[in-house]
Amino acid sequence: MTPTAKQLMFLKTLAHDKKPIVLLGHKGVTDAVIKETGAALLAHELVKVRLHGDDKGVIHQDAEAVAKGSGAVLVEVVGKVAILYKRHPDDPKIVLPKDRPAKG
Repeated sequence: MTPTAKQLMFLKTLAHDKKPIVLLGHKGVTDAVIKETGAALLAHELVKVRLHGDDKGVIHQDAEAVAKGSGAVLVEVVGKVAILYKRHPDDPKIVLPKDRPAKG
């Protein structure tokens, strides 16, 4: 699933007041982090992950690796925090807005 720009903006708005619930330590992306992220996404659908390090390139790579490993969409990386979204397979709580067709 690839969210549209409108849906990404909606998810960013929902994530604004959330605190990171997954913390990436100095060991980086591990199986335990992927498993914890997957469980958090199953419970919440939209989570923030606090990343480790100072290099923006490495932070973005780690965010992409966590998203890919957990089957989530990387919504945005802000500083050292990644926002991830994964729709619940059975009971989705977040309803994404639909794009309207262009008039004309």
